[in-house]
Amino acid sequence: MNSSGELALVRSRFADYLALTKPELTFLSVMTAMAGFYMATTGVIDYVLMIHTFLGTAFVGAGAGALNQYIEREYDGMMRRTENRPLPAGRLTPQEVLVFGTSMAIIGLVELTLFTNPLTGFLAAATITSYLFLYTPLKRITPFSTVIGGIPGALPPMMGWTAVRGEITMGAWVLFAILFFWQMPHFFSLAWMYKKDYARAGFPMITVVDSDGTVAGKQILIFSALLLPTAALPAILGMAGLGYLLAGITFSAFFFVCSLQLSLKKSTFWARRVFFASLIYLPALFTIMSVDKL
Repeated sequence: MNSSGELALVRSRFADYLALTKPELTFLSVMTAMAGFYMATTGVIDYVLMIHTFLGTAFVGAGAGALNQYIEREYDGMMRRTENRPLPAGRLTPQEVLVFGTSMAIIGLVELTLFTNPLTGFLAAATITSYLFLYTPLKRITPFSTVIGGIPGALPPMMGWTAVRGEITMGAWVLFAILFFWQMPHFFSLAWMYKKDYARAGFPMITVVDSDGTVAGKQILIFSALLLPTAALPAILGMAGLGYLLAGITFSAFFFVCSLQLSLKKSTFWARRVFFASLIYLPALFTIMSVDKL
């Protein structure tokens, strides 16, 4: 094999290992953990601690993503959305993925436990454990697995908070609640868009068992409604200022209107609108919160 061929192979392998980390979800975890870290900080930022929190969260997210794909490799091969992932496509072996995922998870747990504090390491362990051994198997059993999966998904900002404070206070719970309530419209709308895929693989998602979309639409609407008061809590509790309060109410109201349209019209078009609105909502909310931090 010539040098250009070897370089192409290295690039291909790197791309496959990167895909194992579920970079979008890992980025979300890191972003919200950093938001929690910043919101918990008083005075000068400890940049060394911040780097350890960043790296530990990234490794934990990468490990969880890879191990999830290891567990679900058979079902990923049944869905068009996931059939080209490294495992079902045969570009990596299960053993390679298992070793990679386990290594990333252990590195992340050690990083957070030793270089932030044991509480943050414990929360990271709870995130991985509940994601892999509670949420992942429940996806094959109950349509409400998404709600259970919202727990590990909402822990990263709490991890960022505890990395600084060393304790779980009201601010940590507020950030947890915002992310938890946001996840439901985000993932239910995604499940709506790909409900044929989930049905093909035998996942009893709420959008699969609810044929006309009534229950799914109500769930999306309820959790979007819960975001309205929850998103205002950082300002009410003195974590952020008036600018954040106004922006948070505006963003949450817009998100709620999109969810209301989906609940009424029950269409893939509006499911896509809710999904993309969710992609804008969370980064915008956390950015404004950080900018207007008190």
